[in-house]
Amino acid sequence: MIAYLDNAASTAPLPEVIEAMARTMRDHFANPSSLHSLGAAAARALTTAREQVAALLHAEPGDVIFTGSGTEANALGLLGAARASRLRHVVVSAIEHAAVFSSARRLADDGWQVDEVAPGRDGCLTAEAVLAAVKPETAVVAVMLVNNEIGTLQPAADIALALRALGRRIHFHVDAVQAAGLVRLDARTMGAHSIAISAHKLHGPKGIGALWLGKGRRLAPLYGGGGQERDLRSGTENLPACVGFGVAATAALADTAAAQRVRALRDRLESLVFAGTRLATPTVHPTTPRAPHIASLLLPGLPAEPVLHALESRGIFASEGAACSTHSREPSRVMRALAVPASTGALRFSLSRLTSAAEIERAARGLVDALAEIDRAVRPGR
Repeated sequence: MIAYLDNAASTAPLPEVIEAMARTMRDHFANPSSLHSLGAAAARALTTAREQVAALLHAEPGDVIFTGSGTEANALGLLGAARASRLRHVVVSAIEHAAVFSSARRLADDGWQVDEVAPGRDGCLTAEAVLAAVKPETAVVAVMLVNNEIGTLQPAADIALALRALGRRIHFHVDAVQAAGLVRLDARTMGAHSIAISAHKLHGPKGIGALWLGKGRRLAPLYGGGGQERDLRSGTENLPACVGFGVAATAALADTAAAQRVRALRDRLESLVFAGTRLATPTVHPTTPRAPHIASLLLPGLPAEPVLHALESRGIFASEGAACSTHSREPSRVMRALAVPASTGALRFSLSRLTSAAEIERAARGLVDALAEIDRAVRPGR
């Protein structure tokens, strides 16, 4: 048995997701835009999938736009809103995912001014800090809901309220990719104007994301084409992936005890590790507002990579910070924002609704053993 604890990078698709996608490829191969009966049947399947994803967001189906990934959904939300505005200033947090940062860099290259808002030492932003970065020429503010490296929950609703109090038409975009499935999302109360999510973070397929766009909000499309998805994301819809996304969203919405169950397992992992070794410490204080599925650990004086290899040899799969950024040997933006020394390694264990207690026990024992083994090799005689 393995212990797969890299679910923040990607989750295993549910059996019913795989079955639904295979059935869709077999039975609904026609183009949903075609006017004949086969096209109409494909269009009905697309409508059902859109309704299911909208339900996860407590939103209306017509406000959900399918994209090719969470990255594309974030790009459409940020770039699209900025380019649709006459204003030329954007505010992002300093701990955003690369998907948001890369879009912000593109805007900067094209002449927009981009300001970053740093979190506190707890990895959390404040509405006051975000508001302080807003200028008269601000077009868009982008803040993630759950940090993908350390799991901290950002006060999106408070930020939305503060922005609304300014009485100006600032577009507020929220990256909820790491939240969907284990953190309740309600487009009606969050206060955002666009919200990005992705299927493969909640036991759906890769290659499909969605952007919720509030009514009355304008976006400039990233490219042109046949006008699908409200003329904001042209291209023939990836119907099997859309259907898989819908099935996964329905399953996530139905599992009402998931967050409580996963949080208990995450807390169990942390308690076992910290009781078994002094070589790992929590990245943020346990009382910090966090999503239920991410445990971030620091390894003072130890690199993370050999620990990950030692874990894999024991059948335990985790990641060094965020899987999307581990090809770089430089400390991540998040760790730099938290002033973590470069000599300190960082591990991320991330759970899902399918994670078992046995996996948690195995991972905790394996990490304690691996750290002791590596510490003896790196610092002999201790």
